[in-house]
Amino acid sequence: MRTRAELDQEVSADAFENRYREHDDPWNYRLSSYERAKYDTTVKALSRERYVSAFEPGCSVGELTAMLAPRCDRLFAIDISPTAVKRARARCGEFNNIRVECMDLRAALPGGPFDLIVLSEVGYYFDVPTLTDLATRLNESLSPGGELIAVHWRGHSPDHILHADEVHRVLSQRLALQPAQEERHPGFRIDTWLKHE
Repeated sequence: MRTRAELDQEVSADAFENRYREHDDPWNYRLSSYERAKYDTTVKALSRERYVSAFEPGCSVGELTAMLAPRCDRLFAIDISPTAVKRARARCGEFNNIRVECMDLRAALPGGPFDLIVLSEVGYYFDVPTLTDLATRLNESLSPGGELIAVHWRGHSPDHILHADEVHRVLSQRLALQPAQEERHPGFRIDTWLKHE
């Protein structure tokens, strides 16, 4: 059983950067049929056809980012890895409405407000207090009438601090938003919350 210090090291900024330096696409987001189906399902789960300002933390190599772009006037995407950011910028180079920056979600959020936040595959890298704090800050960044969608794989990984179901439980308790939709799919779950206008 790994110690908390060892687990924290596995989800550090350096650990993620090392993964992207060692592998062009560490989680096979580009070629995986599972990932493609999950992205398609995520985009279909969006409640509106168009968003003014969207935020995607943990954008990785930009595959979901590129699929979200046609639905957004402006899309701000971030990742903790400079190498991932470089690859996401290249992947999304055809779009002039996307900005991709290197940021640590635990330290700061970009200035909102956003009418869409897509929290995909990042929640389980935080412990409960950190995720609780993040939920509060995401809520504050969401504009009235805005939408937050969370998507997480329900399997187990040695570098996950929380399971997907625990992530969504914490979000449900701490977001102070109205639950709008719950979806369970083979391997992953999607939950959507709306902010009162």
